Amino acid sequence: MNVSLTPQLEKWVQTKVETGLYSSSSEVVRDALRTLYHFEEHKLKKIECLKCDIQIGLEQIKFGQSEEFSPALLKRIKKEGRARLNA
Repeated sequence: MNVSLTPQLEKWVQTKVETGLYSSSSEVVRDALRTLYHFEEHKLKKIECLKCDIQIGLEQIKFGQSEEFSPALLKRIKKEGRARLNA
């Protein structure tokens, strides 16, 4: 497989090799692709969690287990959401 890089990316890859962290440009690209793969896997897991949370919310609404919207509720939701993002 051959991959074409923009001049900017090619320079970045070469810089990584020159630092001695990688012995070849192929190593840099493989490491970058592994990182992208793990990032996307993590993103898919987060999406699945969000879908589950939405389903739980819909069930709660269906059974009358919901709250009236208020600024305090919004603040609590934001706090809980930010905590999940940092988890």
